[in-house]
Amino acid sequence: MKRMDLNDIDLNLLKIFDAVYAERSVSRAALRIGLTQPSVSHGLARLRTLLRDVLFVRVKGGVEPTPVARRIAPMLGDALHAVRTVLDDATTFDPTTAKRVFRIHMSDLGEMVFLPPLMKAIRAQAPGVAVETRQLEWDELPSALESGAIEMAMGHLPSLVGVFGHQHLFREEYVTVRRPRARTPADYIAITSHPPTLAILRESGLIDRVKLSIPHFMVVPAILAEVDYAVIVPRTVARSFRRYGINRISPLPVPQRHFDVGLFWTRRLGTEAGHAWLRSLIVELFRKSRDSAPG
Repeated sequence: MKRMDLNDIDLNLLKIFDAVYAERSVSRAALRIGLTQPSVSHGLARLRTLLRDVLFVRVKGGVEPTPVARRIAPMLGDALHAVRTVLDDATTFDPTTAKRVFRIHMSDLGEMVFLPPLMKAIRAQAPGVAVETRQLEWDELPSALESGAIEMAMGHLPSLVGVFGHQHLFREEYVTVRRPRARTPADYIAITSHPPTLAILRESGLIDRVKLSIPHFMVVPAILAEVDYAVIVPRTVARSFRRYGINRISPLPVPQRHFDVGLFWTRRLGTEAGHAWLRSLIVELFRKSRDSAPG
């Protein structure tokens, strides 16, 4: 027997079948799905031709399904349910019940400063949602966003502006941080993964006073707790050091460097409900952080 061509199938025909099967009545099925009775009858006629079976026979008070209709009804019902689920997931997102993993590019700076409050908010609002962070090279980000390997990227990423969806989060600046009651002049820690801080040390003539070079910010508070060093970091990072008792913040020894931090995503996800929810949450958390930050 020749296989049915899927091009001949209209999703509305499956809705008609499902409604007639559930209601056992053409007129009640028409009311259920918002069509006229002639439209439902016409749809049934098309299905009968496609499936080579009458599907429903008239009985007193309505219709009864044939053995073929009874056999295919559960499968068609499951298929319609799957389609509805897919469409609902694309247009609605209930954080209280959602089960989903979001993959986000963040630098170690972003993980240190922003990941804790983000996870606290997600745990409270969306306990079934998980987050996976990745640290990619800048030139890897465009392909990772396009392929779906990551869904968002957060940071100072000027090469992505104008190419991807973009939400500006805040403008950042650099400061010098030292332990309380530290002596002067200070020796310095250099963060090798953050080139602008190295440029500031060179421009200010302090590069020769670097006694420790490390790739990331996260270990800095533990080092400053033991040794009288200074480090040049973004102000947001400096604020996060306060929880460790590292609270001596001073201006740079050179003119200020500013940079913009943003959230980026591929535009095809711009209206996807779950993605929009997470973007909104991130923006709101940054707004609260900015409004509550001293100075």
